[in-house]
Amino acid sequence: MKIRKLINCQYFTLTHRKPTRSVQLEPKQWLSSYSPDPELKGFTQYIDSLKNYEKYGVPKDAGTDSDDGFDLGRMRRLMKRLGNPQSNFKACPPPFSVHIAGTKGKGSTAAYLSNILRSEGYSVGCYTSPHMLSIRERMSVGRVGEPVSSNTLNSVFGRIKQSLDEAIMLENGCLSHFEVLTAVAFSLFAQENVDIAIIEAGLGGARDATNIISSSDLAVSIITTIGEEHLAALGGSLESIAMAKAGIIKNGRPVRTSVKGINMFKGRPSQCCDLVIQLDHDLQLSIELHDLNLSMLGTHQLQNAVTATCAALCLHNQGWRISDGSIRAGLENTFVPGRSQFLTSEEAEKLGLSGSIILLDGAHTKDSAKALLEMIQMAFPDSRLAVVVAMASDKDQLAFAKEFLSGRQLDAIFLTEVDIAGGTSRTTSASVLRDCWMQASRELGVNVLHDRMIEYGELFEDKFSFSTRDSKHETVLAAEKSLSDSLRLANQILRERTRNGSGIVVVTGSLHIVAKLYSVYSDISSSFASHDHGISSIMPPAHSPSHHHHQS
Repeated sequence: MKIRKLINCQYFTLTHRKPTRSVQLEPKQWLSSYSPDPELKGFTQYIDSLKNYEKYGVPKDAGTDSDDGFDLGRMRRLMKRLGNPQSNFKACPPPFSVHIAGTKGKGSTAAYLSNILRSEGYSVGCYTSPHMLSIRERMSVGRVGEPVSSNTLNSVFGRIKQSLDEAIMLENGCLSHFEVLTAVAFSLFAQENVDIAIIEAGLGGARDATNIISSSDLAVSIITTIGEEHLAALGGSLESIAMAKAGIIKNGRPVRTSVKGINMFKGRPSQCCDLVIQLDHDLQLSIELHDLNLSMLGTHQLQNAVTATCAALCLHNQGWRISDGSIRAGLENTFVPGRSQFLTSEEAEKLGLSGSIILLDGAHTKDSAKALLEMIQMAFPDSRLAVVVAMASDKDQLAFAKEFLSGRQLDAIFLTEVDIAGGTSRTTSASVLRDCWMQASRELGVNVLHDRMIEYGELFEDKFSFSTRDSKHETVLAAEKSLSDSLRLANQILRERTRNGSGIVVVTGSLHIVAKLYSVYSDISSSFASHDHGISSIMPPAHSPSHHHHQS
């Protein structure tokens, strides 16, 4: 089967019409200093006792429809024991689920689509992964989009715990952390009687635990992108990934890939866009949104917005009442922590990083690194860059490093380390990352001044003071286990080299490094999620916007 045919197949089915409601969409407050969750201790201990592939890594071929794949049968048996909550959200007829798979962009697309539906007044259940500080972030219910409350989550868990215990015993303890969380999410959405559920696949593919949604319950399937991130787990090639991801496709339902038929113009980090969709082949989709302001920057996020908009239009064609105004409001009110996230100058000062722009982005693949760099180039074409990187051991660290080193010159690179999903099994040590970036620099012919050179020691009078003897044209590269020291040193180098100019410290490589920053500096985490990021206060002098056009 050809990949192009597989991921571009589009189906349309007319179903029921939903009643309209009106509600004022409030900016999403994701991270409000609720780490940890002592009231969820029983629940978190329970699920933490189960096999967690986010912490230990996904086995080879786990997502494929083969003897080596995850056993979807046990997930179906669990859901049957729970009364198949995935089919019992509302008393009205289905379909009432949207399923999202893809290598990148799933979470952002889910957030965009959820907010579009909430802006129309629907009660939405949204299930995504991973989380930053609290397991509650993975599930949101209602018309506002807050993470599920501890009380509500405990209520659901208490109600189904006996059934979970029985299922785990009958499956010989093989039910995983993600499988049980998925069952809890569907049970939550049924209990809260949501109008529609937006479900992000985990690994994705035919054997993903979220793939227990039946064809009759499925309103839309979305495939955002196909990439190499889970190559081994999904079969070893891009074609096999496409085939595995397409396991969520059901006959008679539309499948949307990311569409590039847009016009975008660049002005400020809150990017102002013209979003135009005119599709008249197979699906009749049409919308024009001019002067659309997106809080998440970059053409990749605009692409995710287009994907969510196409899904909303598909739902509209099926009878869901969704106005163009709700689509605009939903897109403009969407913000996901750790994706193209700029700190305000006040937040940077609380980190002890005054004088530089601080950008947090969970990019961890070659493609996402490229998208991140393109976004920086779009918004800050003349700024100097320093990067602080931590990565999981199962990511392609060399390709990631090469993408950064192939772009404009970096002033400093600090490689650090953080726990991955609460453990060290998938942590890459700072020294291993440094060796990887040194290899990338050699292969690309990029000169670096690294911490194994005598000259490196001469840059610092001590660990807390950067010498003015530094050459302004060399890339400094070092391993530093401490995240706070990495940030401080990167900022020192930028401030020394830019003087009164603008410099950007980019924290990237994994969402877990962003989560670590949140947890260490929890006093500012509550302000990270406001819709007004205060970006204008850290912008360099404005310049005339240039126009970028992307069409497909």
